Amino acid sequence: MKNSRISGLHKLDVAERLDELGRLGCLSSADVEILKQGQQVLRVDAADKMVENVIGIFGLPLAIAPNFVVNGRGYLVPMVIEEPSVVAAVSNAAKQALPDGFTAQCDDWLLAGQVHVSNMTDSAGALARLASCRQELIDQASTVHPGLSKYGGGVREVEFRALQLEDGSDIISVHILVATGDAMGANIVNTICESLAPRIAEICHGNVALRILSNLADRSLVTATVNYRLAALATRQFSGEEVRDRIVMASKIASVDPYRAATHNKGIMNGVDAVAIATGNDWRAIEAGAHAYAALSGQYRPLACWSVAADGGLQGELTMPLRVATVGGTLRVNTAATMALSMTAVESSQELAQLVAAVGLAQNFAAIKALATSGIQEGHMRMHARSSVPIANSGSDAALHPEPQGSAAGKVILLGEHAVVYGKHAVALPIANAVTANITSSDSGESKYISNLLAIVRQELQIEGDTFGADVRTLLPPGMGLGVSAAIAVAIIRAVSASRKLGLSDEDVNRIAFSCEKVAHGNPSGVDNAIATFAVPMLFSNASELSIERLELQQQPPLVIAFSSQRGSTHAQVAGVRKRYDAQKNHYAAVFDEIDALSISAAKALTCGDYKALGALMNICHGLLNAVEVSTPQLDSMVSLARAAGAAGAKLTGGGGGGSVVALCPGAVQDVRQAYATAGFETLVLPQMEEG
Repeated sequence: MKNSRISGLHKLDVAERLDELGRLGCLSSADVEILKQGQQVLRVDAADKMVENVIGIFGLPLAIAPNFVVNGRGYLVPMVIEEPSVVAAVSNAAKQALPDGFTAQCDDWLLAGQVHVSNMTDSAGALARLASCRQELIDQASTVHPGLSKYGGGVREVEFRALQLEDGSDIISVHILVATGDAMGANIVNTICESLAPRIAEICHGNVALRILSNLADRSLVTATVNYRLAALATRQFSGEEVRDRIVMASKIASVDPYRAATHNKGIMNGVDAVAIATGNDWRAIEAGAHAYAALSGQYRPLACWSVAADGGLQGELTMPLRVATVGGTLRVNTAATMALSMTAVESSQELAQLVAAVGLAQNFAAIKALATSGIQEGHMRMHARSSVPIANSGSDAALHPEPQGSAAGKVILLGEHAVVYGKHAVALPIANAVTANITSSDSGESKYISNLLAIVRQELQIEGDTFGADVRTLLPPGMGLGVSAAIAVAIIRAVSASRKLGLSDEDVNRIAFSCEKVAHGNPSGVDNAIATFAVPMLFSNASELSIERLELQQQPPLVIAFSSQRGSTHAQVAGVRKRYDAQKNHYAAVFDEIDALSISAAKALTCGDYKALGALMNICHGLLNAVEVSTPQLDSMVSLARAAGAAGAKLTGGGGGGSVVALCPGAVQDVRQAYATAGFETLVLPQMEEG
């Protein structure tokens, strides 16, 4: 399928989910009815022919994980699993990997059959004779299942090696490597082994000990990779860099500690097994091969490793033996497995293996991220939230973390971006208590950004010889144009003031935060730190002197903020506008004068609740911001999406080049949110502002 992103699926009941999947073409109308009526469940009479002593059917949940893109193709992933939060976690991990998703490849696609020969007098001679008879053995093996060649399969190679048992006796192990196409091929390979075993024993001058396939399918290795951007890694408590580094550390621990590696790999198999069961594959064989491969070096090691990517993001790579099939086996009798496999729309067993590997890697990411940040219990619960961004601490947060020493507001600019850098007006609203901070006794483990802020604060407050760190928690994603960097600075400054009993005024906090913003953004206007500090709706300018006019609002405007998939850099956007301004001063000055007039008019419309007029002003402002080249095609599309869904006005907010869109939605908040959710964008709605 082209688009695997389905938002809000978890909010529907089972019948509604089936209808939605049918509407999207993910399920046929016949399959929708089969699932609604429960007719996909294996019949008892069919089960009685599969295994012995059947007394009934044991049920497990069949779920769908959306959002997967592997090698540029979208997939819906069927999963059979009883463990809560796995489906939610893997779906969210796949979503965070968008738009690029995962890449995967299979180097070989061979299954090994083994014949072991014992009771030889000369193992070296046996190996030499086997080498001279290699082609004879390949030719004989090829006659066992001649039809394999019709499907691109067949016997590819015969390999052999000498082993020594504990009692000192020698064993010859012969591997017959077979390409079995899209079938699992266990019966095919076992038949070939049975056929060749007598001749192999004769060549070796020994006796046949064993003849059967090996589940260590290391000639069917699949590698999946993914690169998570820092913006996708950030949580309410940790920056993207902090999450990345914690995941990398967890990966390093697993590489040296087999006890941790076992749990690390269990997380991978949560995803792999669930898809294998859903598609009628032998998950026990996959488990055996995976764990044997993990221990192949002599020490049990993680199947997936995480490192810092070249672009500074998080890179993950999973390599494991993963032999799956798309024909044969239980698919012939299990309607649910056939239906689930059809849902993936894979065209070959190798494609299915690549998808399964991507699911395993995604689940590994989700588990480690939860473990390395909030802890696995809290992290698993958080994975259920997928369609909105929380604005207030939950009760669990209050229990887990101490009362914050400092807090600060985020911001949303309604009008005036970039023009405000040149002394013009901007209209901005606060996002209350978006960031909190506590001072800690140690500065170890701080991110580079936090360390830099602490250094500036120490210098501004003339604090010497006192080492301390900061525990910062943010409810907003960074790089989305919502003033997170300024809010972090303000929260830290207030936390330092509280912990050292300095009694800093808001004006002092704002001044120091502005110094921090200069480091972060080069030439900031000061609006971010002002609203982070004072946390009131304002008409802001900073021309010859700082001017903050508090706006008295009749009510909270009905705003929806939507996050794009691209993180914006205010520093880069401000620098780019400056370069273009210097080249076309008259034209840019005229644009900024127009934005200034729009902002002043918008402040009046906002205070009197004239949302029709305010929306029109926002629309014009977005056009002007587009003219100064800070919008993007995705932001423009998001603006159009909101307007089409009923927004009175919509525009980018913040520095641009990615980030967020703000939409004014009188009477249409839910419609606009739904439109964004359907398109795969997360949203935020501002809470009611406190009076006074």
